[in-house]
Amino acid sequence: MESVTSSVASLGLTLPEPGCLNTANMRAMLMKSPSSMNPSDAERPDDAIGTPVSVKIRERIQAARKRFHANDNISAFIAPGELDLLLDEVEVKMKDVLGSLVIDTEHDHNTENTARRVAKMYLNEVFRGRYQPAPETTEFPNAEHLNELMIVGPITVRSACSHHFCPVIGQIWIGILPNEHTNVIGLSKYARLAEWIMGRPQIQEEAVVQLADLIQEKTQPDGLALVMEASHYCMSWRGVKDMDSKMINSVMRGAFLKDPNLRREFLSLIPRKA
Repeated sequence: MESVTSSVASLGLTLPEPGCLNTANMRAMLMKSPSSMNPSDAERPDDAIGTPVSVKIRERIQAARKRFHANDNISAFIAPGELDLLLDEVEVKMKDVLGSLVIDTEHDHNTENTARRVAKMYLNEVFRGRYQPAPETTEFPNAEHLNELMIVGPITVRSACSHHFCPVIGQIWIGILPNEHTNVIGLSKYARLAEWIMGRPQIQEEAVVQLADLIQEKTQPDGLALVMEASHYCMSWRGVKDMDSKMINSVMRGAFLKDPNLRREFLSLIPRKA
């Protein structure tokens, strides 16, 4: 009994009261999984007991009372080195998905490494905008007091719909009406900001609002206009399988919302195929 007590104590567990000890509850204590232990059960860090990195990230976000929807950026809550661990975790989960689809990944040379490739594609490429911080944008003062309409586009954008994770591919045009206090950013930076916003599972009408918010914050113009036109593969690859339909939507702010002539000028200068 003394040796049993010593073994149990070394695991950080406590024996039951005398008279309550039996084989069943001894086995239950000794086989208790680390993940089910409370901090008082074992004085070991989460890493040592195998808490999935996705759980740690989620707990940080919830503790900060922030949202983590599909099109939210969560990079502020990912510690250095955790993205590689998250990739490993997604790979394991993806293997389970392929197994549930009854695909023999052990003997099928085409899908042997598919789980890893898909994990890398999601985290490092198509959904990169969720896990990486915003790209740096060099801002310059409007030294020449520019106040004429400027249009950037078409900028090719790629995303995936939040509903089916099918590709969304299209173009965006951005109209800026600067003032003397507007920050001027390089033309390529508009494309980088668009790529960052679209690099997440998105809904088109939400994506253009997110991008407008970001550009508004960076430049502080008198007027801001965005038009996006895109093909949605959730409509052409599945469902009704309509190959020709596109979605077009716009955001108008400031002078573009108040001045119909400025709005017409912007829309008339957008070169679109007939």
